[in-house]
Amino acid sequence: MSEVAVVTSKNQPNNLLRRDVRFLGNILGEVLVHQGGTELLDIVEKIREMSKSLRANYVPSLFEEFKNTIRGLDSENRHQVIRAFAIYFQLVNIAEQNHRIRRKRDYERTSGENIQPGSIESVIVELKDSNISIEEVQELLEGISLELVMTAHPTEAMRRAVLAIHKRIADDVMLLDNPTITYREREQLREKLLNEVITLWQTDELRDRKPTVVDEVRNGMYYFDETLFNALPDVYQELERCLDKYYPEHAWHVPTYLRFGSWIGGDRDGNPSVTAKVTWETLKMHRQLVLRKYEEILKHLMGLLSFSTNLIEISPELAESIRKDREQVETRNIDMWRNEREPYRIKLSFMREKLFNTKVEGISPEAKYNNADELIQDLKIIDRSLRNHFADYVADTELKKTIRQVELFGFHLVALDVRQHSKEHENAMAEILAHMNIVKNYPELTEEAKIELLHELLKDPRPLTSPYAQYTPSTQECLDVYVTIQAAQKEFGVGCISSYLISMTQGASDLLEVMVFAKEVGLYRKDAEGNVVCTLQSVPLFETIDDLHEAPAIMDTLFQIPAYKQGVEAMNGQQEIMLGYSDSNKDGGMITANWELRVALNEITNTGNAHGVKLKFFHGRGGALGRGGMPLNRSILAQPPHTLGGGIKITEQGEVLSSRYAMQPIAYRSLEQATSALITAALLAKYPQSNAQEEQWNEIIKEISEVAQKKYQDLIFRDPDFLTFFKESTPLPEIGELNIGSRPSKRKNSDRFEDLRAIPWVFSWTQSRYLLPAWYAAGTALQSYYEGNEEKLKILQQMYAKSSFFRTMIDSLQMALAKADLIIAKEYANMIKDKTTEQRIFGGIQEEYKVTSELIMLITGQQDILDNVPVIQESIRLRNPYVDPLSYMQVQLITELRALREQGEDDPDLLREVLLTINGIAAGLRNTG
Repeated sequence: MSEVAVVTSKNQPNNLLRRDVRFLGNILGEVLVHQGGTELLDIVEKIREMSKSLRANYVPSLFEEFKNTIRGLDSENRHQVIRAFAIYFQLVNIAEQNHRIRRKRDYERTSGENIQPGSIESVIVELKDSNISIEEVQELLEGISLELVMTAHPTEAMRRAVLAIHKRIADDVMLLDNPTITYREREQLREKLLNEVITLWQTDELRDRKPTVVDEVRNGMYYFDETLFNALPDVYQELERCLDKYYPEHAWHVPTYLRFGSWIGGDRDGNPSVTAKVTWETLKMHRQLVLRKYEEILKHLMGLLSFSTNLIEISPELAESIRKDREQVETRNIDMWRNEREPYRIKLSFMREKLFNTKVEGISPEAKYNNADELIQDLKIIDRSLRNHFADYVADTELKKTIRQVELFGFHLVALDVRQHSKEHENAMAEILAHMNIVKNYPELTEEAKIELLHELLKDPRPLTSPYAQYTPSTQECLDVYVTIQAAQKEFGVGCISSYLISMTQGASDLLEVMVFAKEVGLYRKDAEGNVVCTLQSVPLFETIDDLHEAPAIMDTLFQIPAYKQGVEAMNGQQEIMLGYSDSNKDGGMITANWELRVALNEITNTGNAHGVKLKFFHGRGGALGRGGMPLNRSILAQPPHTLGGGIKITEQGEVLSSRYAMQPIAYRSLEQATSALITAALLAKYPQSNAQEEQWNEIIKEISEVAQKKYQDLIFRDPDFLTFFKESTPLPEIGELNIGSRPSKRKNSDRFEDLRAIPWVFSWTQSRYLLPAWYAAGTALQSYYEGNEEKLKILQQMYAKSSFFRTMIDSLQMALAKADLIIAKEYANMIKDKTTEQRIFGGIQEEYKVTSELIMLITGQQDILDNVPVIQESIRLRNPYVDPLSYMQVQLITELRALREQGEDDPDLLREVLLTINGIAAGLRNTG
């Protein structure tokens, strides 16, 4: 298992990456021998060599021998072989992650005064070189906003225990770069890594149960505890350093523009396990973590701030604050600092006690921190005093960062979004209105009648519900959520929950229902002067193509409703709107989804401008190509710049979390690139670059999109055999048995395509190597415009060169085509019982793949797919031979398992092997859903 399956740029020496892969591969080889004997290693090597040979030169006889070798494995050996390949990919992925960190450090060490592209410094230099004034820079910074929202969408196929082992291996492998390490230390390091890989081999990759919502909350919090609590303020410090360097005549304190949010514990759409009690428990867990982090920081500061009044003089302000603390704070939980000559340590002792008291009931307000601002004030008192005796360095490096951390994380860690399906609100509203004899059958009202009724109820100060009424459990749970939000804002601060997302928004009434419920608990109310006070906003989620078409009209209607508009104005005149990439792609295909999302962005923005409302767009991107997945900075730059004015939110989930945020240097680089992209986009919005051809290009893309949608939906929705083809030629049913999320894979207990969630939809196509949602229908659509006309081809080539939207779309198609493999997919298609259906549908998919690939190469002028990014091209090429054996074994195992189940029997060991191949392929392709 020592073969290197990864490469780097030709301009970047890759010997260290090769060293790490070979090093880890050799260790894995030793583990295989240790655990399964030389026979196991020999089998693995034989399969690997045959797979490599087939990729290099397809020979039918070798292909049959390859498949026969796999079929001939007994259950025990097959199980071990699957795990060997899966763990090999895990180790390669660790090596690649480490190499990303190494390359960045090498660049910074060897580049001298050269500035790394995509860095914060690069964009600040661009501002300076463009003669952007200090006032304009300040205006740009005050106008940008990015919130990255963690979700519990089940796309991470790896257990947290396994990820923890990965982290330890990554840290140890990084030590190999230490030039001072001795021979003995290197041997000890190898022994430690051998032990870690054995531990990895003997740790179950599969969960024995579905994770609970609380498990998922802990998983999300892991990234804050391990990396983000430090990486996020470091990005701010770098931005201020660069601003100070290039604009030294101004004292910079960058506004809060970059923060994290979460859905985990708040997203109840289709997940009955997310209750009001679970949401409350989530908020408590968030606070416990953030207070623990602050306690660790204050304890660290006590170790640093040993300044003695025998040598320095503190500020009168600090002396007075210590005097007040002595009067008001009784130190019962924290040992008081006894050296009276060390006032900073005394002050920090009181601060630690007040921090401890924050979570204790019955403590007087003066003896605890009632909110994060009070902690910030104490930190600033220390900061100012330090500067008073010229201890500026510790103030700049330690206090400044700590203050920023409290500004970012408060006492609630992250803003928690609540999400629920629109139908749940309608059902609860119908029951309550019928109970009050207002309307007997609310769902049967027209949309206009619903809007009129809900507007009147929103204006009416009288309550609609009664604490004495008996409601059905679902309606009571719906109401309890709002009670919880109100209590949470009081306990943890208004920032803990302020957005309530509504899945499948199809009318203005969907948003008004949420506001009426909010009014019931005082989240929407009028003060004594008659002004509207609103601390919760209903956020529409437009998901399907039809919903995207209706979105501008829905928002226009809402903004014309006085009571609703007043609520928006009470929340800084800003309306948040979420756009769903996953369901729109599932509904209309890749090209149509991207085009319709862009059209909706522009038209909704125009609607907001017409009503004087700032819009914050929330982009529901997944990690996979079929769900809008792409690097964070590219996803920001892919948006029309003028739509970013009110800020931007983006979902981060599953495998994206572990790949971007499990290691602090990678987390920092991702956030740095996002910051650079955000400032670049803001600059483009302020100084738009007009393109006279853009209108013509948009018409062309619109035509292409219409053809793509018809082609896509002809197969997905209008072919009566397609659903059978999908279920039988992918591991969809088996994925549902993989315990990777607390949420069911379907919104309802039905087999309808409409009720299938987008994640298992994409996950299944990825596992079976089709990647169909990410590219299907593109070739036919592009061909419909091109039609062999050289002049039209030149236009498409010009669009690729000059239109960022079109280029991004074409490059995403390239990535999908490169990862797809229809030779492997054909093996999955062979599982279909009706061979006529198999041949007809698979033949159409094959033809579409061929047409799409040919058109992409014509447009880009490339000789092969992904010639524009040879590093990724080569990495995919070299990874494939190692994924192939897992794919063939998966087909064999699924075939056997399904045959058993059709006879009313089952085999848990066989299912386990299927699930292991799913994990292995996910690791090999670096992608799940």
